[in-house]
Amino acid sequence: MASSELAVGVIFLLQTTFGILGNFSLLCHYLFLYFTGPRLRSTDLIVKNLIVANLLVLFSSGLPYTLSSFGWYQVFSDFGCRFFFYVRGVGRGVSIGTTCLLSVFQAIMICPRNYRWAELKMKALKCMVPSIFLCWVLHMLISVMYAMFVSSNWSKKNITNRKAFGYCSAVRHDKTRDSLYAALLSVPDVFSLVLMMWASGSMVFILYRHKQRVQYIHRTNVSSRSSPESRATKTILLLVSTFVYFYTLSSIFHVCLALSHNPSWLLFNIKSIITLCFPTASPFLLMTRDSSVSSLYFSFFVKMV
Repeated sequence: MASSELAVGVIFLLQTTFGILGNFSLLCHYLFLYFTGPRLRSTDLIVKNLIVANLLVLFSSGLPYTLSSFGWYQVFSDFGCRFFFYVRGVGRGVSIGTTCLLSVFQAIMICPRNYRWAELKMKALKCMVPSIFLCWVLHMLISVMYAMFVSSNWSKKNITNRKAFGYCSAVRHDKTRDSLYAALLSVPDVFSLVLMMWASGSMVFILYRHKQRVQYIHRTNVSSRSSPESRATKTILLLVSTFVYFYTLSSIFHVCLALSHNPSWLLFNIKSIITLCFPTASPFLLMTRDSSVSSLYFSFFVKMV
């Protein structure tokens, strides 16, 4: 095994291990709160779907890449390539969609408390479950395209007209068909990113106006501690900005892979490492910003000590 493959394998192993532990711990925390009865926030359902999407990406990308880096190439059979590419596409798409929904719903929830916005908030809460369901169904259908043209490099098929992606390969079409496929796969992502940026800008504007309004209150010996809504909004803004950063880098490398006639091993692995960054980091961002989660784990470690 080459030292470069070993180094990449260790990175995949660390990302996968910490990502799965972090997401699974956070999911267990939300399930514990659900069954013990405390009042949950309106966006907690979306966060749980984001955690499930993160786990799908980690299991479909981190595990096979880690195993293949350490010599277990058997996971990339024809079935393995199609299965992992499909699950990865669903997880990545749902991750984008749920992050978009999270920012949009939070932007609506922190709007001014008047009759018009109260009516909109009630409609948004009713649309939450159908929106999540539609997000899953949409990306499950779109991701079928990942499995249609993918097979293993270890199969006996002719690979002269195929583009290699690590240990898997895809059919190389003409530029027109490739452009149509790329557009079809990109439209939901672009739409989600536009909504995400609009919602993030709205939240920043609302928080800025709120800060200006309470400047006078701070002079009257009232505690300047931020409200739970404000802290939740800042957490979501941090999550969205982290997502946009890693997604932009990942998209750049996706474009480079799509335009490359024979993608290099280094380019493919850098793209894969960047793709795993957000699913690995997001649960820890939520843990550090959520006071209930932080206090729970702090008390747990105190008891252990």
